[in-house]
Amino acid sequence: MKKTPETYPWKFASVGGAVRVNIQSGEDIRHLGELDRKMWTVLSCPVNGLEFDAKTLQLIDTDADGKIRVDEVIKTAQWLTRVLKNPDELLKEGDTLAFSEFNTDDPDGARLLSSARQILSNLKLEKDSIGLEDTADNVKIFAETRFNGDGIITPASADDEAVAKLIETIAGIASATDRSGVPGITADQVEAFYTACAEYAEWQKAGTKEVFPFGDKTADALAAVNTLKDKVADYFMRCRLIGFDAATAGAVDVSVEKIAAIEGNLAAASEEIGLQPLAKPAADGKLALKAVNPAWKAAVDNMVALVGLQKETIDEADWAGILAQFAPYTAWMDAKKGSLVEGLGLEAVQAVLKEDKKAVLLDLLEKDKAEEANALSIEEVDKLLRLNKNFYRFLNNYVVLADFYDPDHKAIFQAGRLYIDQRSTDLCVKVAGPAPAISSLSGMYILYCLCTSEKLGKSFNIAAVLTDGDVNGLREGKNAVFYDRDGVDYTATVTSIVDNPISIRQAFWAPYKKAARWISDKMDRNAASKNEKSMGNLTAMADSATDGKTAEAAAAAKPSFDVSKVAVISIAAAAVSGVLVGIVAVLKGLTWWQWLILIAAIMLLISGPSMFIAWRKLRKRDLGPVLNANGWAINAASLVSVKFGKTLTSLAQYPKLTAVDPEERKKAGRRKFWCWTAVVLLLACIGLWLCNILLPLGLKSPLF
Repeated sequence: MKKTPETYPWKFASVGGAVRVNIQSGEDIRHLGELDRKMWTVLSCPVNGLEFDAKTLQLIDTDADGKIRVDEVIKTAQWLTRVLKNPDELLKEGDTLAFSEFNTDDPDGARLLSSARQILSNLKLEKDSIGLEDTADNVKIFAETRFNGDGIITPASADDEAVAKLIETIAGIASATDRSGVPGITADQVEAFYTACAEYAEWQKAGTKEVFPFGDKTADALAAVNTLKDKVADYFMRCRLIGFDAATAGAVDVSVEKIAAIEGNLAAASEEIGLQPLAKPAADGKLALKAVNPAWKAAVDNMVALVGLQKETIDEADWAGILAQFAPYTAWMDAKKGSLVEGLGLEAVQAVLKEDKKAVLLDLLEKDKAEEANALSIEEVDKLLRLNKNFYRFLNNYVVLADFYDPDHKAIFQAGRLYIDQRSTDLCVKVAGPAPAISSLSGMYILYCLCTSEKLGKSFNIAAVLTDGDVNGLREGKNAVFYDRDGVDYTATVTSIVDNPISIRQAFWAPYKKAARWISDKMDRNAASKNEKSMGNLTAMADSATDGKTAEAAAAAKPSFDVSKVAVISIAAAAVSGVLVGIVAVLKGLTWWQWLILIAAIMLLISGPSMFIAWRKLRKRDLGPVLNANGWAINAASLVSVKFGKTLTSLAQYPKLTAVDPEERKKAGRRKFWCWTAVVLLLACIGLWLCNILLPLGLKSPLF
């Protein structure tokens, strides 16, 4: 790429099989906005599911949409390199920043320095640097401040005891948590409180004597009447039915059968008895207040006492009159306002309105709001410190993807380590769920696993990539153990497998293993078929013996000898024999090195296609599709070579065991001696056999 004077001189390196820009200085970070977007390794990555400081990721994700895009990274880089005097500090990844590193020539840098000093002053610390441990606890920073810019005041905000008490009273009704961690109040809550006080006082003023027909007992009397309201209405309806037709008297009266059906102690069956009419209905429509259903007797007596009834009987008109007395009280209660402050009592509400400290409270809130810029600046100091520590590491996982290829670091998408089938793999990525259709494009052998922890009550899915070893024992449903980056263990269950070659060696033996499995399965099926046939014959013979059939009858049932079949078989056997004789004649004429070439050619013919396919896929093995399936937008190839893959998957390595017992060592030595003796004898026999075959044919033996 031809450089012009206006083009920043980027440095490049080969990382993961692709040419990538190399971030080596603070100036490189300052000029990220000039880097062609086609050269960025990542165009977008998710905020969640990464092994990285969550708050830092949220700070970079300025639009809070759950994705970090190039523009947000550039914006963060420009802000950082502007407020820092020396952008090379970012490469140190330190969690402490000296005051001398703030760029006071920039307005934001000067403001951040002032806020950093204010933080240390609030914490009563005297030093010339600030660290993440100083900004981590907002509550501690603002603990002793009257105003902190969050639009909330607390009792500590007031310099008058009466005002402080009022703030505490309002916060007891409706509150918001101040930056200092103490309950406080907002301007809206102050307005709502005083509005409620005024409305409650006005409503109480409308409660004249006429509203309370029974004085202080009006509310209790209404409750007693409402308890009986439906039951009394039911009683008078039954009376009207009897007046309409006397024949209905039995149907609307107390059910003797239902009362008789109650077993046990009737005193304990008041609920069932209460389902019966309030009293015995009569055509005259009178309700005898002393002759009511025993289950309702206490409620009726309570109502009579509260409303002051002097009559022993009442009719429907009397009852309507009682209900009408409550109409003004009911209307007044329906118009109730200011219930928010009802718990304070009328006297306290009237005292609040009389003192009228509303303007004082709003003035305090204005003073607090005036500190908003300073308070936000204090929070920005924490942002600066976090980005100073973590931003360069983020760039190595976003612009370059260098951490993935660095043996001293792990990429932010590497979730932990999976142990399965005598191996472990460090290339485990959290995913929303299995996505074999996309991940198969990676050319990698991938195990999708569901990881669960009953102890923590959480679960998630991972895509675990195997880059070494064999796959014979792997299958869906197989259990394993996953450890996250903090060492917490989870039960991992294989839910789906994306099958791709792992190595050339595995591909070489794959056809033979498939053939062996096919032969084994075929033998198992044949054995099962013959076993089933034998059992069927035995069953048939047993049935024949039970039916009294003789052996001669069974023999007569056998099919007759077919000469044509024998002739066809003989012809076929002769043809096959001729072919075999021809092959043997050709093979007899081969020298020993021709035999080796023939064997190698046969093995190459069998394993060659599998090895070629594996070689092509291993060359193109790319992490990109795996990350794409998890919401990343990968912009460049991220190849995983065979050599690099071996560093991601670790196989079990067993030491050679030596017996401690001397007698056991002697036995092992004798076994080894006889084994080697058997091998030598076998080789000698094969050599003599070859000599006996080759010498009569006039062929040269490789042994002579």
